[in-house]
Amino acid sequence: MTAIKHALQRDIFTPNDERLLSIVNVCKAGKKKRNCFLCATVTTERPVQVNVVKVKKSDKGDFYKRQTAWALRDLAVVDAKDAVKESPEFDLHFDKVYKWVASSSVEKNTFISCIWKLNQRYLRKKIDFINVSSQLLEESVPSGENQSVAGGDEEAVDEYQELNAREEQDIEIMMEGCEYAISNAEAFAEKLSRELQVLDGANIQSIMASEKQVNILMKLLDEALKEVDQIELKLSSYEEMLQSVKEQMDQISESNHLIHLSNTNNVKLLSEIEFLVNHMDLAKGHIKALQEGDLTSSRGIEACTNAADALLQCMNVALRPGHDMLHAVKQQQQRFSDLREQFARRLASHLNSVFVQQGHDQSSTLAQHSVELTLPNHHPFHRDLLRYAKLMEWLKNTDYGKYEGLTKNYMDYLSRLYEREIKDFFEVAKIKMTGTTREGKKFATLPRKESAVKQETESLHGSSGKLTGSTSSLNKLSVQSSGNRRSQSSSLLDMGNMSASDLDVADRTKFDKIFEQVLSELEPLCLAEQDFISKFFKLQQHQNISGTTTNEAEEMDGVHLSRSYSSGVPQTISSEKDMIRQMMTKIFRCIEPELNNLIALGDKIDSFNSLYMLVKMSHHVWTAQNVDPASFLSTTLGNVLVTVKRNFDKCISNQMKQMDEVKISKKSKVGILPFVAEFEEFAALAESIFKNAERRGDLDKAYIKLIRAVFVSVEKVANESQKTPRDVVMMENFHHIFATLSRLKISCLEAEKKEAKQKYTDHLQSYVIYSLGQPLEKLNHFFEGVEARVAQGIREEEVSYQLAFNKQELRKVIKEYPGKEVKKGLDNLYKKVDKHLCEEENLLQVVWHSMQDEFIRQYKHFEGLIARCYPGSGITMEFTIQDILDYCSSIAQSH
Repeated sequence: MTAIKHALQRDIFTPNDERLLSIVNVCKAGKKKRNCFLCATVTTERPVQVNVVKVKKSDKGDFYKRQTAWALRDLAVVDAKDAVKESPEFDLHFDKVYKWVASSSVEKNTFISCIWKLNQRYLRKKIDFINVSSQLLEESVPSGENQSVAGGDEEAVDEYQELNAREEQDIEIMMEGCEYAISNAEAFAEKLSRELQVLDGANIQSIMASEKQVNILMKLLDEALKEVDQIELKLSSYEEMLQSVKEQMDQISESNHLIHLSNTNNVKLLSEIEFLVNHMDLAKGHIKALQEGDLTSSRGIEACTNAADALLQCMNVALRPGHDMLHAVKQQQQRFSDLREQFARRLASHLNSVFVQQGHDQSSTLAQHSVELTLPNHHPFHRDLLRYAKLMEWLKNTDYGKYEGLTKNYMDYLSRLYEREIKDFFEVAKIKMTGTTREGKKFATLPRKESAVKQETESLHGSSGKLTGSTSSLNKLSVQSSGNRRSQSSSLLDMGNMSASDLDVADRTKFDKIFEQVLSELEPLCLAEQDFISKFFKLQQHQNISGTTTNEAEEMDGVHLSRSYSSGVPQTISSEKDMIRQMMTKIFRCIEPELNNLIALGDKIDSFNSLYMLVKMSHHVWTAQNVDPASFLSTTLGNVLVTVKRNFDKCISNQMKQMDEVKISKKSKVGILPFVAEFEEFAALAESIFKNAERRGDLDKAYIKLIRAVFVSVEKVANESQKTPRDVVMMENFHHIFATLSRLKISCLEAEKKEAKQKYTDHLQSYVIYSLGQPLEKLNHFFEGVEARVAQGIREEEVSYQLAFNKQELRKVIKEYPGKEVKKGLDNLYKKVDKHLCEEENLLQVVWHSMQDEFIRQYKHFEGLIARCYPGSGITMEFTIQDILDYCSSIAQSH
């Protein structure tokens, strides 16, 4: 502890002109922290200041640092905890109570004793020593008034003192004169003792010799002592005077403290008043704007907006604790509330009148759009209202009830306005499609432009209009057979087919343009209104999709909207994105029903219109989802797309049903089946429509269903055919299917194309073999017998020795088939094939060439048997292969 005391004195207190008198090693009671030291110090300069200093070891090294210091005059109580039992705990009461635990009771008692001494010496004030042993305080009482507290402490300094340089030199000289000092210490000590006695005697003799000087010195000492006593008396009086001065200075210091405290309070009060004045004072110009500002001009709207923002800032100022209890503050807040209510009421009334006025102006422009397939532009209306966007935001933040009322009024009025516009718009679209209004009115009652629409529509649809469930040209094909078509005049038939085809193409092209124009007009209308709602009503458009469906949104109205709030304070709603979609659903509630009616009309006009609608609607849905997948437009078009997809699936189902219901005439040959031709037309039309379309997958699925149904129906008709052989029906129709798929190059039907080719090839071969049969029947029977003998084990060269198959029998059979008879048989075969085949597919030459090859194959087979079984006989057929080729060629040319 002594080493630590010296280190602390050297490193901490000496630089500060302080003296360390006592030290105790302590830690805080109840906490496990590193130990520190409490030091009792006094200053070396007068007036003496007594302090209690807390010293702590640094975390970054082994040195100590001064942490806290308390003036001893601020110490009120010293509590030793227990006066009887030894305890290391004690408390020091300064500005608050500090609880300490000393490392030992001895250190604690020493430190408390030092505090008591310092209090008695320097402070002369009453410090309460509680639970301190009276014996400890009694032992600490000083023996005289002039005894220094520090003196007792200095006696505790270690007795050991190092030798200085001169003392070390004298000892070395002495030891050099006595060489035996190290070996015989006793002799050296006796010598030193004798010399010391000699020196003492000499000193006594010298003193006795100078007795006179001693008496003079004693007299001087007595006089010096008297002077010291006088000085001490003066010092005591000075000290008493300084003590009174100290008390006066303490009083002055306390008075200065009170003055400083008063000044501080005045400054704080001034700051609070300035805060209230600066933040809760509304300019007269703002008050006038809120009460009388012009809400019709741009300058007046800007002034009202600035005044409303200033009012909101004054109302939302963060008052400090206690401000709300001031009467002036309450009055100002009430004034602000009255201004807010008055301006909110005036603003809501004006905006309602703006809605009505703008709606009337918009309605006046409807007449010019009624005969054209366009929707009125609401941009001027939106532009005028957006001037009030900041005021709407203010109203939303200050008076949500009026904001909600304006929202409901806007939805109610705009829904009626848009409903009139959209219904008129769809009415014009239906007129352009069908030539009649939805109520069945004639065009005589329509304006001149609508009469032109009527004439154009009647030229396309005919006088009665075309409202059939399927395409007329395909139905005509399904009714007529190939025989009936050949019986009619070819020129009239071609003209009739051309006009019907042109009518279908014109109808579909016109419908496609009208439907695309309808969607192109609706899309910007909805997007513009949604953007306006977001900006005007201050609703952010987030990209995350809410779980609310469109059907749920359709049930949304002002009542449902108001249920999300109570007492004008907005509660938590799903998202502002839902509110935008709900408002859009309320305003445009008629779009989805009108679109569904238009789609139903298009499907009724021509079921193939569903292909156009599916492509167009898919493209617009894809575009809307890229912009905002949760928007009203995306949701509505998605719902309508489901209806279009159902109509498309219904169209495919009807085509398959028609295939199943096809009836073939028993008296005429079949030819190309109607549904095969319909599939060709459907595929060609679909490929032109679905080029680069987003919903190509739906068409591919429909292709698979249709082609499989075509395959099944072709086989069914072929099995039921009585006039035309089954192989011919299969061959011609699958050849037509293969040609169609090869021309259109539909990637998803590659497997069906290969299957169609295989079926065509198989049935062609089957028909050729079946129709050709055995043109040399007796010769066929003869060689069948020859082959049977060879199969029984007779060698081929020995067959001619059989009685029934000798050379004479062979020559008889060959003579029955001269070239003339063969040509006649082939001619009859050609006529038979010509009866079976239809003209549309033009497979006669293909079949005839296949029969020629089959006949030549049989001929070569017979020649081979003759060469092997009748070698060297010189027997040959009466016609050659070249004769067969000539016969077939001349027969084909003659027909």
